[in-house]
Amino acid sequence: MKTLAAFLLIVLQSPVFAQIPITLEDIFLHGKFRGDFLKGNTWIPGDAAYSFLKRNTETGLTDIWRYDLKSGKESLLISAEQLRETPRDSALDIDHYEWTSDGRFLVFTGTLTARSLKTGGYVALFDRKENRFRQVSSDDGEYQIVQLSPDGKKIGFVRDHNLFVMDLATRNLTQLTTDGTDQILNGHFDWVYEEEFSVINGWQWSPDSRSIAFWRLDQTRVPRFQIPLYTGTYPETNDYKYPKAGEANSLVSIGVVNIDDGKTRWVDLGKDQDIYVPRIQWVSSSGKLAVQRLNRLQNQLDLIIWEPRTGNQTTVLTEKAPAWLEINDNLTFLNSGSFIWSSEKDGYNHLYLHDQSGKMIRQLTSGSWEVDQVQRVDEKAGLVYFTAARESPMNRDLYQVTISDGKLTRLTRDPGFHRVNLHPDAPYFIDNHSHANQPGKTYLVSLKGEKIRTLVENPMSSMKSYSLPEVRFLTIPAADGTPMNAWMIRPADFDSTKRYPVLQFVYGGPGSQQVLNAWIRDYFWYAHLTQKGYVIVCADNRGTGFRGRDFRTVTYKKLGNIETDDQIAAARWLGSRSWVDSTRIGIWGWSYGGYVSSYSLFKGNDVFKAAIAVAPVSDWKFYDTIYTERFMQTPQLNPEGYQSASTLTWAKQLKGHFLLVHGTADDNVHFQNAVELADELIANGLQFDTMFYPDRYHGITGGKARYHLFTYMTNWLVENL
Repeated sequence: MKTLAAFLLIVLQSPVFAQIPITLEDIFLHGKFRGDFLKGNTWIPGDAAYSFLKRNTETGLTDIWRYDLKSGKESLLISAEQLRETPRDSALDIDHYEWTSDGRFLVFTGTLTARSLKTGGYVALFDRKENRFRQVSSDDGEYQIVQLSPDGKKIGFVRDHNLFVMDLATRNLTQLTTDGTDQILNGHFDWVYEEEFSVINGWQWSPDSRSIAFWRLDQTRVPRFQIPLYTGTYPETNDYKYPKAGEANSLVSIGVVNIDDGKTRWVDLGKDQDIYVPRIQWVSSSGKLAVQRLNRLQNQLDLIIWEPRTGNQTTVLTEKAPAWLEINDNLTFLNSGSFIWSSEKDGYNHLYLHDQSGKMIRQLTSGSWEVDQVQRVDEKAGLVYFTAARESPMNRDLYQVTISDGKLTRLTRDPGFHRVNLHPDAPYFIDNHSHANQPGKTYLVSLKGEKIRTLVENPMSSMKSYSLPEVRFLTIPAADGTPMNAWMIRPADFDSTKRYPVLQFVYGGPGSQQVLNAWIRDYFWYAHLTQKGYVIVCADNRGTGFRGRDFRTVTYKKLGNIETDDQIAAARWLGSRSWVDSTRIGIWGWSYGGYVSSYSLFKGNDVFKAAIAVAPVSDWKFYDTIYTERFMQTPQLNPEGYQSASTLTWAKQLKGHFLLVHGTADDNVHFQNAVELADELIANGLQFDTMFYPDRYHGITGGKARYHLFTYMTNWLVENL
């Protein structure tokens, strides 16, 4: 009997029956936990189908496939072998593609990276009717921001900071602007516009394909920043224009150039040149252009309607805010000339219908919840489709609202976070749905909210051999008692009679959210840490998003102060739990989160034992104009706010363990921030740890950098927390 019991004990403890541990190698080197997703999917115009990319295992090339929405059948649409001009040419390996409006042509382009991914490099065309492929671009210069005309007859692009148009039938090339230099940017953006206004395409075709509206940015007076690149015997530098808080911005102009005569007409943006134009768009097929003009402090936005043919323009709407205004893409014009506009003038972001003069007709949505994004407007049916956080600030759902009477209908039914892609004509949408304990699943759904079929599964059952900890939601009181949304991940074998160290994760920046009922990006690293006995907690402090304007703007002109008070309050509350070792509470964050984690360690030196700050801002005078001044005004207007918000002011209070991490080629939050903070700590005789990543940008990727970083942070936490 004893022998049998001993045998069973040995067998049950053997690797066959034991839970498989989650390793850093599996997470960051082998990609073992990467989920599946649709690749390159886009709706096919005039067809109840979408196309997607699939790698051919025999050729190693990427083919284009068709998915029929009604039958669910997949079929090969275009083989990569068809994408060559002659049999001697190599087949095109597809990077990016788009359809013409009639579905006949596919335009292929490369992708370029600066702040954001954009089309560029090569340009090629495939004619489905004639089954013919041809290379459009030459090697003479780099093509950027490649866009097909609405009539499918021309392509436009930027080359050497100028705008060009090519007739696809004749390949005749027309240059539309001539003054482009590295100081004068036509049709594309400077660094700060791309980063902070989330805009990529600096020009737009008119609906009739006869004109192009474009941004012109003169960055002559913007200070130049140099980033050393250390590869090679003699380091080189990445030189670019970067306007820091209080410094000069690019001067912006908006023009419309006629394709036929090459004449450019300019919008009158007023006498004040120190402004932004974050958005422009054509007003349906009216030939008019809508221009959003924003003052430098970003608390007044004017909607201008301009007619290039006559030069007539009218400011139809002016929005003002006590703190700042958020820029979005919700403005939608109807054929009648009326438009959908989103505003948070009642304290929450909601949709409004205005007539063409700007007069409000009615408020379409209302309540103590916020609209996220307008997804589509079906003018014929009188419906607006949009995503919103109505059920909870942590959720996103798809809704429809009736334009005539504001009747609201929820279309997604499962709790959690829904990222949707609506078909432009057919009554379908693709829904990527996840929740805190389920990776993203992708469904084809009808506009009645009925799931038709599953497109991507990502089943948790495939990971049943791992002991995965559950994500739990809770509320934690902020420093002023306001409930903060939070999540917590405890070890799978959690025992409430034991005491555990806690690692808080924070981002905490204005309008951001980390506490969502969605799959957590670094979940598997956190699961790895729970195997080592840590509890992971994240709380969205005051100043974060989707809880109304007042909750979000409480940090105005005093960044860092309230965020850190709330993170410290969260640590104190956690420390009062019987299962928490209050002497072992740490905090970590990246970018804005690194700023808050370092600030919290210095300010809350009696509650935090350790902190990790990756790529943090250390002083807001080192960061860019648009982001910083939106929340802090300028250093000239708010010197006390900048002084208080600087971690350099608080660094002398360091008592715990501190790890400072940065990429030396970070073009977003410059390595200068880490150097200045390190210098301040050294000046005060304070010991700390640091790790830099040569020639790595803000995301610290490339090679084995991510694996190295998370391995280093893990080992550092084990040693210091």
